[in-house]
Amino acid sequence: MDWISLLALAVALAMDAFAVALAAGALLRPVTFRHCFRLGFHFGLFQGLMPVIGWLAGMGLLARVAAWDHWIAFSLLAAVGLHMIHEALTDQGAEGADRGDPTRGWTLVMLSVATSIDALAAGMSLALLDIVVWVPALVIGVVTAAFTWCGVLLGGRIGAVWGRGAGVAGGLVLLVIGLKILLTHLAGG
Repeated sequence: MDWISLLALAVALAMDAFAVALAAGALLRPVTFRHCFRLGFHFGLFQGLMPVIGWLAGMGLLARVAAWDHWIAFSLLAAVGLHMIHEALTDQGAEGADRGDPTRGWTLVMLSVATSIDALAAGMSLALLDIVVWVPALVIGVVTAAFTWCGVLLGGRIGAVWGRGAGVAGGLVLLVIGLKILLTHLAGG
């Protein structure tokens, strides 16, 4: 695989992670180095590992996973998105004080899995093309980490300006991404 194709693949796979990081950053006040590092590290790690898992699984698992991967991604993104909207709307007073941190715990794990499921299919595709996965997985992980970092920082700036509305908007973004994934797969695209 040439470098231009590899970078295009990495950027395409990183776009969902960027959008989710943007929404997560909008909830955080203030955005810290730790927030950027945690979300960037985990999104990058999961995006880098999923192609390896897909590559190792090869064709045998592709049909089975493809039948329900979109439902998993939709469910995880919808759950986190609805939770973000609920937190933004029920926040009483102290701006952001009681908010959950989307860069910690199960929320972080769910977002990491949900944004990296497409990378699993990409890894399976690499196996079909007889492309060794190690360099592409590393590039995909690093690009995703960088895009995530930028998304959190940009989202933090948006959240500081828009306040509570940014939390609602962030939750809606996650719901839209989940619906897009679900509808794209159900439509056969």
